[in-house]
Amino acid sequence: MPNEFSLVKWYMDCVTDCGDAAILYCAEMHWRAAHLTYSSVLSVIGGTKESHSSMKRYRLSSMNRQIAVEFPRLGVSGRWKADAAPMERTIYESAAGRVHWNCLQPRSEIDLRIGKRQLAGLGYAECLTLTVLPWQLPMRQLRWGRFVSREDSLAWIDWQGEHSMRFAVYNGRVWELLAISDTEASIPHVRLRMDESQPLRAGRFGSTILSRAPALRRLLPPSLANIEEVKQLSRGKLNAEGRVSQGWVIHEVVDWKV
Repeated sequence: MPNEFSLVKWYMDCVTDCGDAAILYCAEMHWRAAHLTYSSVLSVIGGTKESHSSMKRYRLSSMNRQIAVEFPRLGVSGRWKADAAPMERTIYESAAGRVHWNCLQPRSEIDLRIGKRQLAGLGYAECLTLTVLPWQLPMRQLRWGRFVSREDSLAWIDWQGEHSMRFAVYNGRVWELLAISDTEASIPHVRLRMDESQPLRAGRFGSTILSRAPALRRLLPPSLANIEEVKQLSRGKLNAEGRVSQGWVIHEVVDWKV
């Protein structure tokens, strides 16, 4: 039907040992007569933060536990190689549609090029599929994050609102998320501390994501511009019953003010 909605959004990141970081987004949206594509890269390299986006087509393939991606207009290309088992889950479903979370790579080994700069490190990759209009989601606040080290991977979702769901995936298994804040996440027998945090992006969507995508902003309801996001990069120390591993955390809080 012409009014059916679908959004497929990929998220991929990479953090080097020294803390240089990059986050890639790419998405395809179908709604009514519109078919839009979007790609963006957010990087913090050598203390310099940059953000670029494009509404032109991108290339992405996912097979044999590898993801290859290229954003030609942004000078970005990279390869994510899975180093942990995937996990997927439907996190919301109603008569209007569903939200399906596919964590293809809870931990990845990455080679990434951004312009003339090369990054190599550990990271993460997921794909989110929505068939329900985002502004109809019964959400008030979302906390999401991921920790990656050479030994461990931990990802979490804390969705609060009329529909609430919180869980974590630790080393391939689903666990109850006991507590989550800007500085700590815990599941049974495991505690992650986050410190030395630095902001990656903060503000309302109208002044961040949508400001660089005017075609998308014209199509979507104005209220979506009020969604507020705080995304951070932190050092992480995970303690699992006395065994400690250290890595990097990318985590965010999204306040749904539509």
